[in-house]
Amino acid sequence: MALINTIYEAIGRRLVLSFVYKGTERTAEPYIVGYDDKNRLWLSAVQLSGGSGNGFRNYRVDELSDVATTERHFPGTHRDYNPRDPRFAHILKQVRG
Repeated sequence: MALINTIYEAIGRRLVLSFVYKGTERTAEPYIVGYDDKNRLWLSAVQLSGGSGNGFRNYRVDELSDVATTERHFPGTHRDYNPRDPRFAHILKQVRG
């Protein structure tokens, strides 16, 4: 399955993602995938493990590897989620309320 399709599936089904980013294995709840104003593709997600601690983080999609969905579901109601996140010029897919 293509990387973007895996991210779409995880957002649509509210499944936790596992992936490697900057050499570190991570798990995260994906909320938004889309482009910034420089046409770079980003994933906004709540990091659960790995890297710089827990909470919302942004990941360059072209720097992700070993991306896979897990069987863990998440509610999609994180208090810090902003469905109108201004860093995205064009949202491809996002968690819907």
